[in-house]
Amino acid sequence: MKNYFGSTAGIASVSVLVGVVVLALKYYAFHLTGSVALYSDALESIVNVAASVGALLAIRYSALPADANHPYGHHKAEYFSVVAEGALIIVAAVLIFHEAYGAFLAPRTIEEPEAGLLFNGGASVLNGLWCAVLIAVGRKRRSPALVADGKHLLTDVLSSLGVLAGLILAIVTGIAVLDPILAGFVALNILWSGWKLVRESIGGLMDEAVPTEMLDKIRGIISANAVGAIEAHDVRTRHAGRRTFIDFHLVVPGTMTVADAHEICDRIEKALLAEVVDTLITIHVEPEDKAKLQGVVVL
Repeated sequence: MKNYFGSTAGIASVSVLVGVVVLALKYYAFHLTGSVALYSDALESIVNVAASVGALLAIRYSALPADANHPYGHHKAEYFSVVAEGALIIVAAVLIFHEAYGAFLAPRTIEEPEAGLLFNGGASVLNGLWCAVLIAVGRKRRSPALVADGKHLLTDVLSSLGVLAGLILAIVTGIAVLDPILAGFVALNILWSGWKLVRESIGGLMDEAVPTEMLDKIRGIISANAVGAIEAHDVRTRHAGRRTFIDFHLVVPGTMTVADAHEICDRIEKALLAEVVDTLITIHVEPEDKAKLQGVVVL
């Protein structure tokens, strides 16, 4: 049980449970008050639950081992859940805009505001704590789905805080129209959140290279562990979910034996795997007449 809840899939399962609890609290807050702003907050939580379920399914699928049809693994499955989450956010925003427009034309009286704010505030605290866990664990385990889920929850927390502050203002001032205006701002906020999630996932689907800092680190590891070789050039990287792919050409003296060249490759691979987790490395060995005198020159 401990290993399960310590796994990426286990964390994603807990995320679904947290989402259901938060949804129940927020919907009850809306039920008590009739506030369209709290309704919009509850509606976004429905998206959170659906997104968490999608993330869980994608994480479980991405963890499947490579097979004949997917020789490089199933790691990119997580990106599809992120795209789906972005699409769900956009749908939620449209529904919120529709509800907010109706309430703007016919402002509603907010009932039992204290109890509603209390339940919604409790849900926001729970969301805030859990989003911090998701982002931290997702980054540590390089899971796009968990990070996206955490960032989505963070957006939800920020919009909820804005809703709570605005509702308090509406209650104090008696300006009922502030309620649907707040809902409209929530919709704009989650639209922006959805766009950012989709944009980030496209980078992974398009085989985006690792960040410059990581690439410099990889080049340094190759140079430090390629003693006996002449140079390494055409170093290329890409990432797919948790997996990082690295390939490059290693130039060795023409008189070097295959066994000695293989030993250098093993040394480089071991060093890279120790520093860059979950990595697939491909090294193409070439004779010295293929040297470009550029890239990673081995000193």
